[in-house]
Parts: sequence; structure tokens; C-alpha cells
Amino acid sequence: MRALFLQHDPGSQPGLVGAALEAHGIEVVALPMAGDVADGTWHGRFPATDGFDLIVPLGAIWSLYDRSQVGSWIDRELDLLRDADRRGIPVLGICFGGQALAAAHGGRVEPAPHPEIGWTRVDSDDPALVPPGPWMQWHADRWVNPPGATELARNDVCTQAFRLRRNLAVQFHPEVDADQIAAWIEIGGEEALAALAAAGTTADAVLADARRQHDRARANVTRLVDRFLADVAG
Repeated sequence: MRALFLQHDPGSQPGLVGAALEAHGIEVVALPMAGDVADGTWHGRFPATDGFDLIVPLGAIWSLYDRSQVGSWIDRELDLLRDADRRGIPVLGICFGGQALAAAHGGRVEPAPHPEIGWTRVDSDDPALVPPGPWMQWHADRWVNPPGATELARNDVCTQAFRLRRNLAVQFHPEVDADQIAAWIEIGGEEALAALAAAGTTADAVLADARRQHDRARANVTRLVDRFLADVAG
């Protein structure tokens, strides 16, 4: 089995989700897209969906509706996600990838009431599939659920997970650990530090929390991936 990870920007990595899939014997194939967080332009080709058993669109530093950054590829990605759905290929959308799933299937993406950065718990209707966390959040947008979707988790900012046929979208970041968060902060530079400050936190606080959550996060990711493969993809 093969899983295609869509790496929208240099900070997007398969991380813990990729490792959990590899533990099931699934080959992880990454597609690097825009190579600069200051420029989202990418004119590369998406591979055919029928070459993969699972697709994982990851997060992105940009907004899905910011055509100046994602306009060169977002429509083609939404077409890819719809094609995967028609073929019955499971999709696990993470943060921006979850928003893309919503947009591809008739929902929409809009600014959240306020940015959400840091480790939070969520209210889950299906904790066997979506454990309540804590999960790492880093987003300023949210989706409106597409028609026919079942909302699985939420907090006071937005929907945190929905299921639609063989698609699962999560707004949080199950793939990250302290090292990946540190890489985000380094790549984002002053803008990342400003975003942390606007959200009422600091790099030191988020990284310290990530180290404290390390074992719990790995266990939660394992549960999420295991149940996704068994219940959603299966």
C-alpha cells in the first residue's frame, strides 16, 4: 500500500502520521510543492490518484482563499480530492488539508474568530477515532462543514473533525512533535513569533508543552491512524 502526502510548504512533513502509517506497512510518498513560505507558487503535476491507496493533504502556511499564494495549484488539488472520493480512495486531511477537503465537497473556508495556536483538548463524539487530545493547533482559518458530513469533534473556535464517506478532516496537527514545531518557528521567523504573541503564547511555552505531551501525542496519533484505517478507510 502507498500513501501520498501533499507537502504544501517546506514546513509540512508526514511526521508522526507518516510513522504510524509505516508501522502498518504502508509506503509513505511525499510530494513537495511550494518550496518557499514566502511564495506559494507551484506549477508541478499531481500524480494520478489511482497510483495510491491513501492521500494525506497536510497543512500550509497560507489561507486556502488567498489566490495570490495558492492560486497556481489549489483548484487542481480540489479536483484531485474529488477524484479520490469518486474512486473511493481514503483521504486524511490535516489542518489546511482538512479545509481543502471541506471546500472540495461543497463546504467553505473562512477566517476563524481568532487564531488558535498551542495544545488544546477538543470535544469528541467519537473518541475511539478522534481522541480528545490535547492536540497541537496552529491555524487562523476554519471550515464550514460540507453537505452530508458528520461532525466528529469541535471546540469553541471551530469544527475540529468531520467524516464524509472515506474522508476524514481534522483541524489540529496530529503529525507534529517538538522538533517539527521548532522547525515551523524557525521557518516562519518574525512572523511566526508575532503569530504566537497574538495568540497569547510564546515559542518556549508551546515547545515546552510539546515535550510534556510527547508520549500522549504519539499514543493519540496511533489511535487516530489505527481507527482511520479500520473504520474510515476500511
